Amino acid sequence: MRTAVDVNCDMSEGFGSWTFGDDIDSRIMPLVSSINVACGFHAGDPTTITRTLARAVELGVGVGVHPGFRDLVGFGRRHIDSSAAELVADAVYQLGAVRELAVLHGVELQHFKLHGALYMHAARDDEFATALVEALRVVAPSLPVLVMAGTAIHRACLDVGQPVVREFYADRHYGADGHIVFTRDVGALDAEAVAAKVIQACQDGTVETVDGQTIPIEFDSICIHSDTHGAYELMSSARAALDEAGITVRSFATHS
Repeated sequence: MRTAVDVNCDMSEGFGSWTFGDDIDSRIMPLVSSINVACGFHAGDPTTITRTLARAVELGVGVGVHPGFRDLVGFGRRHIDSSAAELVADAVYQLGAVRELAVLHGVELQHFKLHGALYMHAARDDEFATALVEALRVVAPSLPVLVMAGTAIHRACLDVGQPVVREFYADRHYGADGHIVFTRDVGALDAEAVAAKVIQACQDGTVETVDGQTIPIEFDSICIHSDTHGAYELMSSARAALDEAGITVRSFATHS
């Protein structure tokens, strides 16, 4: 049974005058230990990023960079057919943008996590995963990459020694292979069921699959997405359950 766990959530996903998520971010951020900051390609802009970083400093949460496909219209949820080299350049560009704004606020980036369809692309495409990790070995060799365990990007990180943090997805369904079943819309989820799922994962190390199996799951961080329907209620319920179970929520970077 775990005594401590990291909880991460996507933040900074407004853009210009479109302030989607600002209220949700302000309510959810106090409940988590790590945030993933949108970089401007699927959402986010310099002012939104700056505002998010300032709030993160106030709350003392760990800050990660969250690059996605160049897809503002589709919120980074649509696959874009691009070469591995082009996608690596886009990801490094986004890392650099957020990293400089983080420096401005005295923040050292804690992790790197791809967004949406780009995350799933790196999970299954060996060429892109390998090229991306090779680039990270140059520009950010000590920066942990948040991954789904057993995927192409997880293997690529292990092959060259890039630090990794394995995720558990409380608001996503799992297949029998231990991977999430990717969908653009998971629909409305029951907050108590999500909380129970989190506690089961932390106490028993298992998760229920869409076909009714119970499988083992290994992870270092729990993710609940801020754009999932009822995200605040899901996060609030999960956090209350963790607190009640005596499981401390803290950044993976502070774990002994």
